[in-house]
This record gives sequence, structure tokens and C-alpha cells, in this order.
Amino acid sequence: MKTKLTLFSVLFLLMIGFGHAQKNGAKKKDDNSVSIISGKVNISKYHTRDQLDEMSKGQLLDLYIERIEVIVNILPNIAFATKPGVTMESLGIPETKENKKALEDNKEASDDYFESTVEFQTKILPYSDTNDLIAAILFYESTLKALHTYNDFKED
Repeated sequence: MKTKLTLFSVLFLLMIGFGHAQKNGAKKKDDNSVSIISGKVNISKYHTRDQLDEMSKGQLLDLYIERIEVIVNILPNIAFATKPGVTMESLGIPETKENKKALEDNKEASDDYFESTVEFQTKILPYSDTNDLIAAILFYESTLKALHTYNDFKED
């Protein structure tokens, strides 16, 4: 009887240990999931035309580039997500080698695009008209504000 009790206890502990290991394995898999949207995904402040009129051209250039970065990181992926933290797994997309590679390639292409855009903008944008620069910043900010209403367009 004592042998059966000991054997049952050991078996029970092994089953609990195995179940706990499975839970930790699932958690680790979740932790390894890559977010579809990464990088800079929000701006620190929205501005009025009057606030922008008071800024130097250098400050305006920085704001312009910051808004481009956010837009490049979010807009191409809004069919999947509008905020960071959404992964292929959370959307039900199989995390196959091909899908992970496609996401990695997409991120790399976005990074390359942003870097080349910033390089171009820092060389050419200083020649732009200040009023056009302000209009572009306001337009980008209104686009980013519209992301807050994106879910209103979805049918449930």
C-alpha cells in the first residue's frame, strides 16, 4: 500500500511539473512573438498653426521627420493593427518560418525606407517654404489623429 501511495505521489508530481513546463513553454513562445508595429508609434504633442508659426525652421524639420517616422511605422499595417503589441499569433496568423521572414523583411524595408527618406529630407527639406512645411506637419498630425477613429470604420 505504501509503495502504491509513493508511486502515485511521484506520478502526480511529475504530471504537475510537466503541466507547469508546458505553461512556461507557451509563455516563452508568446514572449518571442514579434510585434507587427514597432518603432516610434506616437508623437509627443499635437500643435496649432500659431504654435508652429513661432518655431524655428530647424524645430519644424524635426517635427516633420518625427511625424514621417510614426506614419511609416503605422499606416502600412493598419489592416492588422494601429498600436504596438499586436503579434501574428494574437491575430491568428500562423507563425511559420515564411510568415516570420515576411514580417522581418517588411520591417527591414520600412527601416531602409525611413532612413533614406530622412537622409533626403535633411538635405532637401531646409529649402522648403516654411508655410508649406507647417501645412505638411498639420496634415500629418491630422492623419495621426484620425488613427484614433480607425475602429469606427470597422463593422463588428
